[in-house]
Formats: sequence, C-alpha cells, structure tokens
Amino acid sequence: MITYLEAIRLAQQKALATDPRVFLYGQDIGTFGGAFKATKNLSTEFPGRVLDSPLSEDAIVGIAIGAAIEGARPIVEMQFADFSTCGLNQIVNHAATLFYRTGTPCPIVVRLPSGGTSGGGPFHSQSLEAVYSHWPGLVVLTPATVEDAYSMLLESVALDDPVVFCEHKFLYYHLKAERLPDEALPIGKARIARPGRDASVVTHGAMLHESLAAAELLAQDGFELEVVDLRSVKPLDTDTVLASVARTGRLLCVSEEWPWGGVAAEVIARVSTEGFGLLDAAPVRINAKDTPVPYHPELWAVHRPTASTIAAAARQLLHI
Repeated sequence: MITYLEAIRLAQQKALATDPRVFLYGQDIGTFGGAFKATKNLSTEFPGRVLDSPLSEDAIVGIAIGAAIEGARPIVEMQFADFSTCGLNQIVNHAATLFYRTGTPCPIVVRLPSGGTSGGGPFHSQSLEAVYSHWPGLVVLTPATVEDAYSMLLESVALDDPVVFCEHKFLYYHLKAERLPDEALPIGKARIARPGRDASVVTHGAMLHESLAAAELLAQDGFELEVVDLRSVKPLDTDTVLASVARTGRLLCVSEEWPWGGVAAEVIARVSTEGFGLLDAAPVRINAKDTPVPYHPELWAVHRPTASTIAAAARQLLHI
C-alpha cells in the first residue's frame, strides 16, 4: 500500500529523475529528509539537487524564483503551511506577477503541509488555500487522495505557472492506495467522488473524507448526498459544481479553513450568482470555528468540521 506522503515523495523522485531542471529546496530536506520525511533518501539518490535552505521562508522562495527565471523548476518545501506567510511577499508580489510584468514564466512549486492535526495548535495547523487563491497568477491545489497527491504534483512541476500545493498533513499516513495512477484528471477539473440525488456537498482536502463519511450516515436514512471534490481551488471548476447542483437542487459547502472569505464562501457566491435558479433551498456552509486552532485534542476535535457535524448540517438543509 502507498501512503499519501509516499505518493508525494515518489512524485518528487520521478520529477528529479525525468527532468534535470528540477531541484528540491527547503529546511532540513537533505540528509534529514524533511520534517515529515517527504524527501527521505532523495538527497542520496540525487546528490546536489536536494538542498537544505536557510531558516528563512522569504529567502527560500526568492531563491526559487531566481532559479526559475534562469530555467530551473524548483520544488520548495515549507515545513508548515503557516510558515509560508513569512515568504508571502515573494509568492504573491513576485512569483504571481512575474509573467504579467515581464513575460518570463515562473515555474516553481511551493509545497505547503496544510491543515490541522491533533495537538498541532495555532501555528502548525492553518489552511491557507483561500489566502493564496486571492492573487491572480497563482495555481492553488488541494489534493485529497493518494492518486491526486502523486499526479497533481507531477503536473504542477510541468506547469509554467507558480503553484501552491496544499497537501494535508492529516492525510499523510491516514490515507493509502494500492497503486499509483496511470492517468488522472487535469488540474482545474473537479471530481464527483460520490454520486447522489438529494444535495451536493462541495469540499476539498481532508474534508472530502469527512464528507464521504457524512454521506454514509445520511444513506442509512435513505438520503443520497453527491460529494464533489474540487481538487483545484484556483482555477475553480464552477461548471462541475453547477452541474451537480442542477441534479440535486441543494448545496452544502464544507471546508476546514476559517469561514471569512474562504473557499466555501466563493463556491456559494458563484452558485448563487450563476445558478440561482437551480437552488431549491438557501446554500449552507460549514467551516472550522472562527478562532485560532486549539492545541487540546478535544477542543481541536470540535473546532474542525467532522462527519457528524457535516451530517447535521445536511439534515438541516434537507429539513429532516
């Protein structure tokens, strides 16, 4: 069985093996193999191309941008998504605007170990996909399966655009697959993870699996939720979402990030604007609580959406 984390390591291994322009850059990713071991043994297999960086996210991204300008294709690892805000200026004001300003592509991939885990606390648990999606020029991805973690990372390396790759830490060891995919949906295309008829649940990242579990709970009462995995937040596949809502007439958006200005808010805004006539009820969203992420495992368990809270929101939407 291949874990979600192993799929990320194997994708980087393949990228290094097939494209001499690729190199990896990040804090302690060399001999140590990174905070989560996503680059374990790669520095031995590819000497001089898996490089330890200074303890400065600003410098890490800046060096990656400079290397990309000179023709390289860097994959940058942030130890935690939260720390990437120290390099925010480089990502959103330099990488995102480079092609617009100069016509020079900026093919960098910034890997963000995202989302909460038990005991992670407020500085190691943030979901920042909506933050980065705000800026034009960035591609923002949220792979929710082992297969997508592998295929979307390889596709990211091949893009000429800067990519923010939000890989969820909770899935690293919890998620496994029997094999890696031979083909996959392209970036920018959502996936119907579970067909249904009664309501559309639109989600991404680790919340896909909570939403699927919630759909199982509703199925016990004879209700079928259609679960849509966005996969890509920027670009956002509005067409697939609208087609799902056209089938079900109801929309529930689920996201682990904070509610204000989040992915769920954007999806609901688009459906309300472009597909208002498809709705039989007001859209509903469920997010993490609008507070910093708590350390205590029991508090964290009620801070983020879970199968039970998603199922409760779906019942309210369906008036059951």
